[in-house]
Amino acid sequence: MTNATHDQTLSLRKPVADNIMARFSQALVAFAERWFPDAYVFVLIAVIAVAAGAILHGGSPLAVSRAFDDGFWNLIPFTMQMALVAIGGYVVAMSPPVAAVLARLASVPKTGRGAVVFVGVLSIVLSLLNWGLSLIFSGLLVREIARRTDIRLDYRAAGAAGYLGLGCGFTLGITSSAAQLQANAGSIPASLLPITGVIGFSETILTWQNMVTVVMVTVVSAAICYFTTPAPEQAKTAEDLDVALGDDRIERRKPARPGDWLEFSPLLTILIALLAAGWLWQTFQSGNPLITLSGLNTYNFVFLILGIVLHWRPRSLIESFSKAMPSVSGVLLQFPFYAGIAQILTKVPNSSGTTLSDTIAHWFVGASSNSTVFSFLVGIYSALLGFFVPSAGGKWIIEAPYIMKAANDIGAHLGWTVMVYNIAETLPNFINPFWMLPLLGILGLKSKDLIGYTSVQFFIHFPIVMLLAAILMATFTYHPPILP
Repeated sequence: MTNATHDQTLSLRKPVADNIMARFSQALVAFAERWFPDAYVFVLIAVIAVAAGAILHGGSPLAVSRAFDDGFWNLIPFTMQMALVAIGGYVVAMSPPVAAVLARLASVPKTGRGAVVFVGVLSIVLSLLNWGLSLIFSGLLVREIARRTDIRLDYRAAGAAGYLGLGCGFTLGITSSAAQLQANAGSIPASLLPITGVIGFSETILTWQNMVTVVMVTVVSAAICYFTTPAPEQAKTAEDLDVALGDDRIERRKPARPGDWLEFSPLLTILIALLAAGWLWQTFQSGNPLITLSGLNTYNFVFLILGIVLHWRPRSLIESFSKAMPSVSGVLLQFPFYAGIAQILTKVPNSSGTTLSDTIAHWFVGASSNSTVFSFLVGIYSALLGFFVPSAGGKWIIEAPYIMKAANDIGAHLGWTVMVYNIAETLPNFINPFWMLPLLGILGLKSKDLIGYTSVQFFIHFPIVMLLAAILMATFTYHPPILP
């Protein structure tokens, strides 16, 4: 064999990425796998960085320490809610009827690359209805597709696609907490109401501008999924990553002793379902069911009751709950640290009485010369703060007073200002693994396995959606706050 022939043979054996975006994504994947820390280490670094920033801003070290302790437990109710979101979704998806739907959907894609795009688009669509459903259902769908032997699925790329709804979709839909708060006069804090007034959905998530944004985000996301998915010879399957897929479905058994009878009988399930039916009817008949369902307590209750009914027998539900528990370990450990970060940012003043969050916001707002520039800068600020405080919209209460006051002063449309916040604040989720934790638990992966792919989504989405939001701001006409 000649040297030229030998070299040609070697080159044919080397797996090569088939486009520049795939090569870029694989470079980021390799970097993340080598250098990106575990999600727990990431949050510890974030705590230290924010604490140091607050001290350099003029806050006393003792005040920073006290704020960290004061805020540490602020998210305990929310932590429990998030854990139940993961568990409830897992339990429902493991029930026999939903498992059959998952299996049917998993058979739709014809190629590994097509499967990644399919999961990504479905994740975004579901997130417009409810982010919890998007996160859990997408993760379990990835596992189901990964069990197929006729296609070679890159498990990391598919897992990252299942996260798209949390990275760029859910705040554009019905589960936008900022849009919901502003649409309900009774929910708006008394101090904020004169600044913002009541802003209905017709000026936020139901505008044609938001529809354009949703379409743009979905198309861009799908394209990135397609072009960044490795070729089959480069793909790393669940087996390559030592992820045990097994069978998530619960094995049907029979009672082994008389005392087991109630565990295997649907009697208690029927009685509990009847007990819950009255409350559910009263709750959902009083308003828009999608808005009602977006409340975490209601969402969790509905999914728990739904899981009880779908499993039909208590023993099946108990076993699915046990299988779901490992998916929430990261949530329980790390959420309190993020609460401490939020407290340091917003509650540690310097000698002038200004917090670090205030200073950052005022700098961005002060640099605005018109509503378009204002939109762009508010988006950047919201994304920056969202990197350290991934709140799913909860930090709107922090930002709204000075952001919306500036919008009134500049003449920026108040409803679209809310949507600029929504568009920008979720993008850091592509890099910050906070909301990734339940998904990682389901997939059996670590944040470093997905960050390479989600980082590409961030770097491409950020300039596109920021520019789009700023351009669309010019299509609105400002009007003063509408008070009830």
